[in-house]
Amino acid sequence: MASVVGEEVSNKQVIFKDYFTGFPKESDMYLTTSTIKLKVPEGSNGVLLKNLYLSCDPVMRILMQRVVPKGFSNYTPGSPINGYGVAKVLDSGHPDFKAGDLVWGSARWEEYSLITATEGLRKITHSDVPLSYYTGLLGMPGMTAYAGFHEVCSPKKGEYVFVSAASGAVGQLVGQFAKLLGCYVVGSAGSEEKVDLLKNKFGFDDAFNYKEEHDLDAALKRYFPEGIDIYFENVGGETLDAVLLNMRVHGRIAVCGMISQYNLDQPEGIKNLMCLIYKRIHMTGFTVRDYYHLYPKFLDTVLPYIKEGKIAYVEDIAEGLESGPAALVGLFSGRNIGKQVVVIAHE
Repeated sequence: MASVVGEEVSNKQVIFKDYFTGFPKESDMYLTTSTIKLKVPEGSNGVLLKNLYLSCDPVMRILMQRVVPKGFSNYTPGSPINGYGVAKVLDSGHPDFKAGDLVWGSARWEEYSLITATEGLRKITHSDVPLSYYTGLLGMPGMTAYAGFHEVCSPKKGEYVFVSAASGAVGQLVGQFAKLLGCYVVGSAGSEEKVDLLKNKFGFDDAFNYKEEHDLDAALKRYFPEGIDIYFENVGGETLDAVLLNMRVHGRIAVCGMISQYNLDQPEGIKNLMCLIYKRIHMTGFTVRDYYHLYPKFLDTVLPYIKEGKIAYVEDIAEGLESGPAALVGLFSGRNIGKQVVVIAHE
């Protein structure tokens, strides 16, 4: 149904209940319906958005705790959760946006949003690819993979690359960027279906199911008899500990995330950090926020790859805002196959 600017409409929202410890549950969020006037208030330079696609990202778990790392803003109990998304501008008081524009960036989990802080929004100029890609491949996860691999890892052709959580939104792209550069790539994932995807869809040289490996150190020695030059870190914990033993001299580790640790009250310790000294390893934490200035260069690189069929991207689509909480919670049990997206509306 077409949205008429100026009318008052009902607005479904996913509300954050309260801070918690341990794994997130669907009951930590609830669905409610409010009303919203589809018009930017007189004199405001905000934009009124119709939200189309929402992104489910592991970092959202961190925002559900009372104390968050510096530079992050936690969720407010009783308010909609937020993350990244794709939306259509219905009305605008901002000179950079006009009605009909498509945007991606900061998004609240609701059907319609009045956004006054527009610096988190980017206009979509290439709409000849699926719009949902701007929650993943052409959005924050894609930019994370590109910057983390090319900028943080300083990769060279022929190097040995290991990617954990390799079938996720970021990992599937890191592996393909590495292959396009001429590296040898192995990924780990949590099911046979995901391992199959890595080898047959994303073109990894090899892959394994970490749940089937009782000795990760031995598994890595099997897949990397010469050792690992680059490790793209998405999981932390015992995987990181085993990787440290298998890194080559002057190896690089880009620390993107540690999903195994997000739900623990007491994070696991790492025992093999001395390897950093012996092997002169560079281990660097990074956040995509430091690299958005490279977004135009990223688009120039990746859009041709998509059009030439050189990059495959797999999405796990959940239909309807009401399916959002289950989709988000499912990230932490590995239920999703590929990038988890919630569709609110297709246009």
